[in-house]
Parts: sequence; structure tokens; C-alpha cells
Amino acid sequence: MTRKLYYFIGQLLFIPHVILFLTTSQKEIIITDVYAGKTIKTGAINQLNDLTRSLLLSNYFRTLFYFRTKNSFLSKVLRVFYPKNDSFIIDNTTPIGTGLHLAHPYATIINANAVGDNVYINHLVTIGEKNGLRPTIGNRVQLHAACMVIGGINIGDDAIIGAGAVVVKDVPPNSIVVGNPSRIIERKK
Repeated sequence: MTRKLYYFIGQLLFIPHVILFLTTSQKEIIITDVYAGKTIKTGAINQLNDLTRSLLLSNYFRTLFYFRTKNSFLSKVLRVFYPKNDSFIIDNTTPIGTGLHLAHPYATIINANAVGDNVYINHLVTIGEKNGLRPTIGNRVQLHAACMVIGGINIGDDAIIGAGAVVVKDVPPNSIVVGNPSRIIERKK
């Protein structure tokens, strides 16, 4: 009972975020992010409950929420009182598709030309530029712990980048890549 009361009171503190959510054009994308990797619940009350719970329990999700609402003055004000995670950085110019699944992205940097839909990102991941060129990440790509994707390369749809891999060359769709330097160990069908 105490945990439910804690969640209820905590979620009430995020009512300003609900107002921001209701006034943004990014509603559908944010809801897809809330349910990344899960089935989207129906009903506005269920979705708002899950949104406020995600904002309360995950400052990583809060960082993504602020990224999605970055052009709003209210978003900038709320960041002061409800901080985002300083170790999870999303470059403001990076277009990110829907359903970004964040698995505790501690010390993660997303600085890409584009990130597709339903991408999974784990902790210590670096997606970064080299010589002014940034990578393009396809749809349903998995980026596992401590991997690096650097430079003007393309990561194809449904690719899996293994933990600790350093990727500086294009990765074809449906490939599994591991190692430093990275190499393809399997092509999924």
C-alpha cells in the first residue's frame, strides 16, 4: 500500500508534464516511446498513468520526453524542477523515430544523422561523428552495452551491434556485428 501511495503522490507532481504532453504535436510519438517494446494500452487514462509513471521512475525517459518537447517553453521550465539525466545525451539535431527503447542508457550519447523506429539502446553506447559525418541508424536496430558507432556510416534495419563493438563501416540489414574492429558474425534471415 505504501508503494502505491508513493507512486500516486509522485505521479501527481508530474501534472505539469501532462499539460505539456496534451499541448504538444508529439503525442503519438511520446506514447510509442512510453510503450517501447510493449503493447500500447488503450484509453487516455491508462496512457497518462503510464506516462507519469515513466516520468517519475526514469530520468532517462524524462530526458527523451524533454527531447521530444524541446521547442516548448514549458519544457525548458520543467527541466529546472524535474531534471533530465546528465549522463544520457541526445543531440538536439538528431531526428529519432518512434518507440525508442532505452535500457538504462547510462553514459550514452546519441549524435546521429538519423535514428529509425523501434531502436533499442543499452548503456555506455556512443553514436557519434567523425570528421563532421554522423551515422544513420536503421529501424529495429539493437545497440548493446558499450558499443560505438562512429562516422558517416549506415546501420541497416534489424541489425544487432554486440556489446563492446566498435563500428566504423556500414553494416548491412539483418546482420549481427561484434568486436573491435567490428566484424559480421551472422546474417539473419
